[in-house]
Amino acid sequence: MHTPISLKGGDTPGGASALRQTISDYVVLTKPRVISLLLFTTLAGMLVTPAGSPPFYLILWTLLAGYLMAGGANAVNMAYDVDIDSMMGRTKLRPVPSGRMSSRRAFVFGVVLAVIAFTILVLFVNILAAVLSLVGFFYYTVVYTRWLKRTTWQNIVIGGGAGAIPPLVGWAAAYGQLTWPSLFLFMIVFFWTPPHFWALALLKRKDYATASVPMLPVIAGPVETARQMLLYSLGMVALTVVLVPLQVMGWIYLVGAVALGGIFLWRAWQLNREQTSQTALSLYKYSLLYLALLFAAMVVDRLILRV
Repeated sequence: MHTPISLKGGDTPGGASALRQTISDYVVLTKPRVISLLLFTTLAGMLVTPAGSPPFYLILWTLLAGYLMAGGANAVNMAYDVDIDSMMGRTKLRPVPSGRMSSRRAFVFGVVLAVIAFTILVLFVNILAAVLSLVGFFYYTVVYTRWLKRTTWQNIVIGGGAGAIPPLVGWAAAYGQLTWPSLFLFMIVFFWTPPHFWALALLKRKDYATASVPMLPVIAGPVETARQMLLYSLGMVALTVVLVPLQVMGWIYLVGAVALGGIFLWRAWQLNREQTSQTALSLYKYSLLYLALLFAAMVVDRLILRV
C-alpha cells in the first residue's frame, strides 16, 4: 500500500499557479513595455553628455533606479485609476480593476518602489538625479493622474512632462548637472508625447468616452485631433534639427533626424488627411520606433564623432 505524498502550501500545483499569478500581477503593475522606452532615453541621456561614456556601474544603478521609480509611478497610477480602468476594454483586465489585487496594495507597492529607487540614486548616483526622478514620480502620479487626466484635454500635453524627465535623469547622473542641450532632450520627448498618445486615443476613443476621460479625440473629434498632432509633430521635428546648428549633435545625427522626422511628418500628414484606424495605428507604432531610433542616432553620433 502506497503512502500518499502530502503537498503543502505553495508546493501544491494550485499554490504554485497562484504565486506565479501574483508575481505576474506585480510585474504588470510596473508596465515593463512602457518603461523600456523610458530607460532607453535615460541611457541615451547618459551617453551623450560632454563627460563621455560613464562607467558601467553608474549606468547599472541609474537604469535599475529608473525602472523602479517609473514602475512605482505606474503602480500608483493603476491604484488611482481603478474606476477608469474597469470601464475600458484595454485596461479592465489589469490586476486592480480585475479584482486580483486591491488598490491599497498596488499603491503601497508603488510607493515602496519609489523609495527604493530614490535611495539607490542618492547612495550610488547623485542627489540631482534622485530629485529629478522623484519629480517625475510626483508629476505622473499627482499632476497627471490625479488632476490633469480627469479635468482637461490638455492632460497629455502638460502631463507629457513626466515622460520627458528620464533623459534629464540620465544626463544628471552622468554629468552631475543640467545644461541647455539636456533641456532640448526634454523638449523633444515633450513634443513627441501628444502625437504619440493621441494616436492611441483615436484608436480607443470609445473607451475614453465611456470612462468620461476628456481626451482630445473625445472632446474635439478626430479631425481636430489629427490637426493638433500634425502641429506638434512639426514642432518636434524642428527641435530635433536645431540640435545641429547649436553644435550639440553632428552630421550623423542630422541624417538620422531628417530621415526619421520626414517619415513621422508624412504619417502625421496622412492622418490629417484621413482619420482612419489604419492611419492612426500606423503613426502610433511608428512613433515608438521613431523615438528609439532618434535617441540611438544621438548616441551613435556622439560616440563616433567624439573619437
